Amino acid sequence: MAVTLTNPAGLPEIDVYRQVSVGTGSKLVFLAGQVAWDADGVTVGEGDLAAQVEQCYRNVGTALAGVGATFDDVAKLTVHVVDWTPDKMPQLLDGIARAAAALGVTPVAPATLLGVAALDVPAHLVEVEAIAILD
Repeated sequence: MAVTLTNPAGLPEIDVYRQVSVGTGSKLVFLAGQVAWDADGVTVGEGDLAAQVEQCYRNVGTALAGVGATFDDVAKLTVHVVDWTPDKMPQLLDGIARAAAALGVTPVAPATLLGVAALDVPAHLVEVEAIAILD
């Protein structure tokens, strides 16, 4: 496997992601930010953050599979949430958990969560980017 995830001593252990990833592969994969569109470009879960997070992660899984990768190959995730406030964390985590269960994965690569004013269209509440490394 080209990516090893770790929580180095001296940093807090976070349940939903690891603090560091080390890539040893030679092929980098950069995914465009995935929003809550289905395959036909229809927004899934309008107004429902958890449903949109789930769809975003499913789309990341589909994009990864399209190039022969899985969540095990992800070195970094970036999550952009419209009008982020900490009280939205349970919805975010619920969407990730639902996607993980549906995909049979544990998406724990290092992650950055950013609050943003808006995304590409008003109906989108979240966008997820990924960087993966393959051997």
